[in-house]
Amino acid sequence: MKKFLVNIILIAVFMVLPKAIAVAQCAMCRASVENNVSNGDTTVGASLNLGILYLFVAPYLLAAVIGFLWYRNSKKKKLAKAS
Repeated sequence: MKKFLVNIILIAVFMVLPKAIAVAQCAMCRASVENNVSNGDTTVGASLNLGILYLFVAPYLLAAVIGFLWYRNSKKKKLAKAS
């Protein structure tokens, strides 16, 4: 029972912690873009959008690679079992 409770607490911490960090970074990015746009630099917005896309794609790409490796490994095991 104690181990179950510890696991629940750890899961809750790992779910809440990244959201607090992300909100803080959002405000910093917004302030940076507002400052640069007020100075006449409009290329920062495009760079920021590219960075957001990069951060959006990275976890899905990692999951796809892990899924592919898992599939390939299970296929090898099935072939070895059948032989």
